[in-house]
Amino acid sequence: MQTHYDENSMTAEEMAIEVKRLVEQLAAAGRKELLLRAIGVPLLEELRIEAARGELSRLVITEDYRFVLEDYHQEVELQPVHKAVYLLFLAHPEGIEFKRLADYRQELMEYYMRTARWMDREKIVESVDKLVNPLDNAINEKCSRIKKVFLDMMDEYRASYYIIGSHTKKHIGGRVWYERLKVITLPRGLVERKIEELKD
Repeated sequence: MQTHYDENSMTAEEMAIEVKRLVEQLAAAGRKELLLRAIGVPLLEELRIEAARGELSRLVITEDYRFVLEDYHQEVELQPVHKAVYLLFLAHPEGIEFKRLADYRQELMEYYMRTARWMDREKIVESVDKLVNPLDNAINEKCSRIKKVFLDMMDEYRASYYIIGSHTKKHIGGRVWYERLKVITLPRGLVERKIEELKD
């Protein structure tokens, strides 16, 4: 006799047990294609990313601005400009819209001056002006480079936490509008900064 479950009376834990039972039955019957269809590819990707969360390394930023994945015993090899961009987004877990980068120009400049202390100030100013210019592709190029460095070090699911990725935030007021934010989703509890904080 088949048991009927009322999902409204089940706790989340009970539903998880029931899902596990059904998954095991489908897998044992060799019907993984039905399982995939039931879960759906988008959710499967989300689950893979969530599973990768348990394998994340602490990111240590040393006093001399080296980026070290402590638990993997690896250094993230980035140029000073990439480190500056990364530090900016790391400092803003709420995310930043590329088109509003000019609002963060001074902060980005300070990070760049710290990561490239030997560089000529005029060159830093010129580079930062390109990065915050919405008509220039410089910021996209830098983020792509950062993404490639992390993808060369780990699988795409773990890397998704470390890269500067996209997140769309929906706002509902008098009208519906969207913020197309760029964020680093790495839990900030895994970030250890041994650097001096920027002064407001």
